[in-house]
Amino acid sequence: MNAVRIHNFNAGPAALPLPVLEEIQESFLNFAGSGMSITEISHRSKWFDEVINDAVARVKRILKLDNRYHVLFLQGGASMQFCMVPMNLLGPGDPADYVNTGTWSTKAIKEARIQGKSVKVVASSEDRNFSYIPQSIGFSSDAVYAHITSNNTIKGTQWAQFPATGGVPIVSDMSSDIFSRPLEMEKFGLIYAGAQKNMGPAGVCLVVVRDDLLARTPADIPTMLRYTTYAEKNSMYNTPPCFAIYTVQLVLKWLEETIGGLDKMAALNRKKAGLLYDTIDRSGFYTGTAEKESRSLMNVTFRLPSEDLEKTFVAEAAANGMGGLKGHRSVGGCRASIYNPTPLAAVEALVAFMKGFEGKHG
Repeated sequence: MNAVRIHNFNAGPAALPLPVLEEIQESFLNFAGSGMSITEISHRSKWFDEVINDAVARVKRILKLDNRYHVLFLQGGASMQFCMVPMNLLGPGDPADYVNTGTWSTKAIKEARIQGKSVKVVASSEDRNFSYIPQSIGFSSDAVYAHITSNNTIKGTQWAQFPATGGVPIVSDMSSDIFSRPLEMEKFGLIYAGAQKNMGPAGVCLVVVRDDLLARTPADIPTMLRYTTYAEKNSMYNTPPCFAIYTVQLVLKWLEETIGGLDKMAALNRKKAGLLYDTIDRSGFYTGTAEKESRSLMNVTFRLPSEDLEKTFVAEAAANGMGGLKGHRSVGGCRASIYNPTPLAAVEALVAFMKGFEGKHG
């Protein structure tokens, strides 16, 4: 069956690589000669052992992780990590620094404070409606960790360079830009990412945690909320989200073997974002919402001269095979999410549409 597919600019759940979807389709009814679908096999089977072990190995290779780092697959999305991070890493009176760059950072701070944790907001961009990434931050030397959100899907901002924390390990929510560029993992004690924006379907969250932070996990928190529970059982203490992990494995395979790794992925992402931002900057019709030095390579946010025109833009784009361009409900406007799987051809089609729309309505 030939499927009619659109250019998908949704912010999450978002686009997946077409070769990954085709491989899933081809093997869906009979996975690896098992006579069963991937959605039917036991997580204790040799077939799923191969899936999860390969996924872990690929994460380690792609991120160049040494033996101090543990790769975990958890449920509950990145939002669950807002509470799990402080619950596992902060004992009574232990301080942590947080940088507030928008909605997801705000929620992470709230979840830590609900538990009575000692949280210090050392920087915020709320003064300019979260349109930029703060610089020259004074981190606390006694903090257990410094928490940041690496990319902000709603406001379209991203850390171009990660902050100097004076040796304090960074904990980062990387849900929307994980695997989009190389990382200096030595700076990070823990990273986490919901899969549905840049590496797979909804239903699984990747956590990479270093030994020194993993060792902080207390024994008196619920079993299913301890990082050690998952580290000790290869993420299979209970039934994991098998299909979601399988899809992540295939996306990692695509990234590693088809794209060629993070350096090449980053170059492609810069090219895609550059095309869109050049179109916006050369126009008096479109206006970017993020300050230029803080612009995201994953989520390009922009406005048109009026809300009515924005509604027309989104509707006409959809009629021309481009979906997901409506901005987040909390801010309005337009947003093109151009994650790793979004092909260059999709961005080129969007740019051509934007120029034609401006010519007609400008």
